[in-house]
Amino acid sequence: MDGAGYGAYKSLRGVHDLPLTGAPGPDSTHPDSTAQGTTAQGATHPHPTTQDTTHPDTTAPLTLSVDTVQSDPFAPPSLIQVSVPFAATGIDPTLTRDVGITAVTDHLARRVAHAVRRHSPRGGKSAGALTVDAPGQEVLDRATVVLDRPAAGHTPGEAPGDAAGAAADDAHPAPAAVRVRLEAALPAHGRRIAGRAAAALLTGALPAVIEDALLTMDDAAHADLAAAVALHRDQAALRSALAEEGLVGFVADGSILPRAAGDSPLPLADALPFTSPESLRRRFTLPSGREITGMGVPQGVTLIVGGGYHGKSTLLTALEHGVYDHVAGDGREFALTVPDATSLRAEDGRAVTAVDVSPFIRDLPTGADTTRFTTTNASGSTSQAAAVMEALEAGATALLIDEDTSATNVMIRDPRMRDLVPTTKEPITPLVDRVRGLWEDHGVSTVLVAGGSGAFIDVADTVIMLDAYRPSDITDRARALAQPVEALAPVALPTPRVPARGGLDAGGRGAGGHHSGGRGTDDHHSGGRGADGHRGRPPKPPQAKGLRTIRHGDEFIDLAAVSQLVDASQTRAVAAVLAELARAADGRTPLRDLVTAVLDRAAREGVDALSPYGGRGDGTGRPAHPGRLAVPRVHEVMAAVNRYRLLRMA
Repeated sequence: MDGAGYGAYKSLRGVHDLPLTGAPGPDSTHPDSTAQGTTAQGATHPHPTTQDTTHPDTTAPLTLSVDTVQSDPFAPPSLIQVSVPFAATGIDPTLTRDVGITAVTDHLARRVAHAVRRHSPRGGKSAGALTVDAPGQEVLDRATVVLDRPAAGHTPGEAPGDAAGAAADDAHPAPAAVRVRLEAALPAHGRRIAGRAAAALLTGALPAVIEDALLTMDDAAHADLAAAVALHRDQAALRSALAEEGLVGFVADGSILPRAAGDSPLPLADALPFTSPESLRRRFTLPSGREITGMGVPQGVTLIVGGGYHGKSTLLTALEHGVYDHVAGDGREFALTVPDATSLRAEDGRAVTAVDVSPFIRDLPTGADTTRFTTTNASGSTSQAAAVMEALEAGATALLIDEDTSATNVMIRDPRMRDLVPTTKEPITPLVDRVRGLWEDHGVSTVLVAGGSGAFIDVADTVIMLDAYRPSDITDRARALAQPVEALAPVALPTPRVPARGGLDAGGRGAGGHHSGGRGTDDHHSGGRGADGHRGRPPKPPQAKGLRTIRHGDEFIDLAAVSQLVDASQTRAVAAVLAELARAADGRTPLRDLVTAVLDRAAREGVDALSPYGGRGDGTGRPAHPGRLAVPRVHEVMAAVNRYRLLRMA
């Protein structure tokens, strides 16, 4: 019955059988028999934690796991999971082999999101609502849909087998189940429960979503899934071949690179399809049998030039996002970059901690040590120099840089300025003097957009000009203009930095302070607090605040300049990794090793390994709903760590 206090919904927590739409469920006369029993009775009866998951009246039983229950109609929604046997979906298990598993779960997540939009109630708080973490244009390993492997017998991430419904061989068993993670805003009248509406939500709308998304796939839907997997496998194969082919990037003929708007990831309608210059055209045969041609971006130093608004930054942005696969129809399906390519820029005011910027900045008038440069308020030049060294520390083999977002004095120094200010009086060594050494000594390529200075012509291996979004190879013309450059001593790669024990804690600097450089000495400490930054209470774990901000203790980590972070669920995962790093920092292990260890575990065990809930389940062995998570790269995690103002290094 309706009208009980909202807290009565807490009895929903646990695992329940869930009838399919229109299919008779188990006996609902006993209030503990189903989720419907609880909600219809006003949520006054607790449920057992486990029940038989097989409905005698259906061939595709659903299991509902209610992992957290909101305490108030205005609180974050309840976290729920629905599990269905994999065989009931009719999906070919061979599609889940190797990298195909990411494409399968991504595609199913898109189907679930579509079904939620179709079936979720629209009556406000009195009707409740279902929501789901819907994918964007990128194909990411996210927690929305996961494939449960059999209890024993195969490597995580592998689930090939015979045709759908057939018994898989022992070496490559099919997944056991498909598990969908959603949120349910449980309905209420004021602060009282709406039991009948909750029953309609959980035993009507929810099964309809699962049935629509997973259990009624026709031949066309299965063909779409197979095509998505084939595309993902082709993209992975092409990206892995880039370095072997001497490339850092590739843009297929026919790609649509412009977006509909500056804040939209969707392709621009009627945009000019990309066409490769003949001299840079490369051809690949992909695993699907498809042959593809397009522009290869060679390793070394590549300069992209052209007039304003002619597509230079558009091309660079496509390469920047080319570390991710994109869905069919995005236009950037085969605009790909080596997986560790890193975009960087100047970032006035950011924190820098113990970074060796001496290849770019040294002999400061203040006498500050630039081999362990630290500031909470970096200038444009110091922030960009630090970004280069941090990218190298993270393992980048390609740097992506746009003149428009760079500090001029760390990029170039023209001949007249060199004559006017002697080198002995200038502490900054510009990037133009370093990019050749980065490539020749360390194999680190640079792709750079320039429109206002020709300085990089002298050091470029390849020069591409954009004219009304049409690229041409003008390398020979540019070389005729090039001037000899003085070779500098090789750039040493940065020594891996080691976070101090407690150096990633909230308020980790405490009263110890730190040295500063660059712009100023702002410590950004909160007044009136103890050394841990909190008044007698343990700090909350790091929390993502949208795509571009993480709160850690009383500090906000600004990720606005971390442009290769593309999904808020990645940011939530970065926040979860930060919490893990804070626990793991021992004063001996390098930062990159700490980050890699966490992400490697996620690669082995699945994205749930990043969950702040630590895999706690309901007592049945099922992991709890992990929250909205998508796996980030090492580079974005390290970028977040590097921007934490209270970071301490050993």
